[in-house]
Amino acid sequence: MSRLAQTAGLTDIQREILATVRDFVDKEIIPVATELEHRDEYPAQIVEGLKELGLFGLMIPEEYGGLGESLLTYALCVEEIARGWMSVSGIINTHFIVAYMLKQHGTEEQRAAFLPRMAAGEVRGAFSMSEPALGSDVAAITSKGIRDGDSYVLNGQKMWLTNGGTSSLVAVLCRSDEGHPEGTAPHRSMTTFLVEKEPGFGEVRPGLTIPGKIDKMGYKGVDTTELIMDGLRIPANRVLGGATGRGFYQMMDGVEVGRVNVAARGCGVAQRAFELGVSYAQQRHTFGKPIAQHQAIQFKLAEMATKVEAAHAMMVNAARKKDSGERNDLEAGMAKYLASEYCKEVVEDAFRIHGGYGFSKEYEIERLYREAPMLLIGEGTAEIQKMIIGRRLLEEYRFQG
Repeated sequence: MSRLAQTAGLTDIQREILATVRDFVDKEIIPVATELEHRDEYPAQIVEGLKELGLFGLMIPEEYGGLGESLLTYALCVEEIARGWMSVSGIINTHFIVAYMLKQHGTEEQRAAFLPRMAAGEVRGAFSMSEPALGSDVAAITSKGIRDGDSYVLNGQKMWLTNGGTSSLVAVLCRSDEGHPEGTAPHRSMTTFLVEKEPGFGEVRPGLTIPGKIDKMGYKGVDTTELIMDGLRIPANRVLGGATGRGFYQMMDGVEVGRVNVAARGCGVAQRAFELGVSYAQQRHTFGKPIAQHQAIQFKLAEMATKVEAAHAMMVNAARKKDSGERNDLEAGMAKYLASEYCKEVVEDAFRIHGGYGFSKEYEIERLYREAPMLLIGEGTAEIQKMIIGRRLLEEYRFQG
């Protein structure tokens, strides 16, 4: 039998890309991931390797210097990278979402200005929706962009920016009342602004401050920050798409593909947890035999492997649906929900298989145990996914009475 989570119907190019990424993960990420994670150290050398592989431009069209690959190819690469260290996949994901939004919604001038440099990894992307009192209620955004001549002045505080410090381009969602009178539905008065900045912390440009990294339980290495705008002046040509009022739809489009990415991350982490669990179960002996020969452990391994396969299949289906040009919010929501929940369960079962050693920082499963919970809330909580799924199901199965 081949390893778990194989994908049928891939082209030779896709298989070659995935083999290259998997080899990089095995040689360059897994051996150093736990040490870097314990130090909360940004994986600069790994990121340089990803740049050389062209992964920052994987889905950027060839005309802008990218590889022009599909969402499926990208998701499968993310799955491999998350198998090595989930934080690295997060560095790529936020960059990818901004590049995707530019490709889908940007003006030609904006695409030409940013996409070639993003494909090369010279410009790193981050995107910002959430705020300190916001959570999943995007309509409650209070940050504002006010027109002032040929510029906009931005004020507000944003929260939970992945790549907040290391990025040089941030897509920021704000409320913009220009052309949207009082009483306009909240989602019709939001605008995405493309904010260029210097990498680093503190005041990174006049009116824009990136405080230090938020100290997190897991998902370390990658910088997660706040973003504070106080009189930040942005040229009018840095409104994504050139028109206000479209920001909510642009962001939701980006988040939709981001949910496929989070599902892929859940698949990758679950795969690694299964690998660690099945390996340890064959090395650890109790009552005169490897614990893998005890029926209780075999049942656990069987459940873990089935969950890995099921999550992978749903993730692949969601990616292929998006690649076909069809609406995939139902499939993406289901994939994200299932993969993140199954990831948590597979990681916990691998942790249980390790027994007391799973609690030791010397074992890799301890890191995965702290990383898996982030997937339960990233790109929308399980409850948000179930709301999306439920509404779509009612559209599809509307009662004809």
